Amino acid sequence: MVTLTKTQDKYLPYVLAVALFMQILDATILNTSLPQMAQALGESPLKMQWAVISYALTLAIFIPISGFLADKYGTRRVFLTAIIIFCVGSLLCAASPTLNLLIGSRIVQGIGGAMMTPVARLILVKSYPRNKLLTVMNFAVIPALIAPLVGPLLGGYIVQYASWHWIFLINIPMGVVGFIMGKKLVPALFEDTKRLDWSGFILFAAAACGLTLAVEVGSQPGHGLYGLLLALAAVILIGGYIWHAKHRQAPLFPLGLFSIRTFRIGITGNLFTRLGISAVPFLLPLLLQVVFEYSPSQAGWLLAPIAVGAIGIKPFVSKLIQRYSYRKVLVYNTFLLGALIIVLAQFNDPSHWMWFIPILALMGACNSMQFSAMNTITIGDLQGTQTSSGNSLMAVNQQLAISFGIAFGAALLNLLRERLQLDTLTAFQTTYWILGIITILSGLYFLRLKPEDGRGLY
Repeated sequence: MVTLTKTQDKYLPYVLAVALFMQILDATILNTSLPQMAQALGESPLKMQWAVISYALTLAIFIPISGFLADKYGTRRVFLTAIIIFCVGSLLCAASPTLNLLIGSRIVQGIGGAMMTPVARLILVKSYPRNKLLTVMNFAVIPALIAPLVGPLLGGYIVQYASWHWIFLINIPMGVVGFIMGKKLVPALFEDTKRLDWSGFILFAAAACGLTLAVEVGSQPGHGLYGLLLALAAVILIGGYIWHAKHRQAPLFPLGLFSIRTFRIGITGNLFTRLGISAVPFLLPLLLQVVFEYSPSQAGWLLAPIAVGAIGIKPFVSKLIQRYSYRKVLVYNTFLLGALIIVLAQFNDPSHWMWFIPILALMGACNSMQFSAMNTITIGDLQGTQTSSGNSLMAVNQQLAISFGIAFGAALLNLLRERLQLDTLTAFQTTYWILGIITILSGLYFLRLKPEDGRGLY
């Protein structure tokens, strides 16, 4: 455990807060802005998912390298470099004249993001004792929870009254603040490292891309066979990685991590739970603007209750988990999240906007509870060098779930519209039903936890 100065001990969590704020603001602004961006780039609003997926998938692919780089070259150097790359990617996004160039720029942005937030989280995990971890993590993410509140509103007004380019340019001043804070507060932490497992990295990256592309390609008319072939190739690559990891001394992700029961349950439950949850932030702004014809700013205001609910529940997360256990909280909270997604399927009239407010506020509270509980139980029992690889794999898992969830949600929506010839509103409603059911079923996996699991974390 590193020894922090009084200043570092007090303010180091704000470094993670700034990193999270930048990334979450970027994501929430983009979701609200997609319809206007599509119009400016000459694309369909319902075909813009790759502007989001490309970033999440890049994060998933490059996060494993972030842990290795942080251990080898030091957390401070890697974190500061990540902020620079993220800001350069933001400038490239703002200068993109086509969707393809925007996707390429989002990949650059994602490379920076892959080293920014995971390394900041790793710094906290290595700097504070386990019994303070949940409290420190919750404190670190409270300022970052403001981003989902500001993002939809700011994105709506920017694209409505200025230009979509500014949703990326706004990252630059925040990057400067994060760089200055990081230089002053982040300790230079190192771990003994071996040579990076490039073979494992290539197998993993190819499998992740293959699975995501399989969902997207398979949903297009006449391309079902190609989707199945991509999925099969991805499964083979996953099997290849498992074989590779068993025969390599220092694989990218040690399979020994899965011998830790709470990590195994947390990482698997995290993946399946997020499949349904991750699609909603992408689909909801499209429903409000494309179907209900709200303006971007109106849609931004209606999305704000999600952030309000998330902020409101944060001070009570630790107390609720202490009282009811991780097992009960995750099982019941996941069920409630799935039910709320299904409730969204009942909206069919834009004049019912007032009913959105309590539903979305409760959904925000449940999301906040879910992510805090899942993340902490997943990494809580890791020790030593397991912390770096386990933290990286958890972050990879989250981003893969986001990319899979968005790809699945968008593919399902387009499949219902184009192949089954459903009208757009009915397609959205059916999509929400399916996502809600998947989320409810995923919560059953947390029954594998024991009531006493995670007691040492609070």
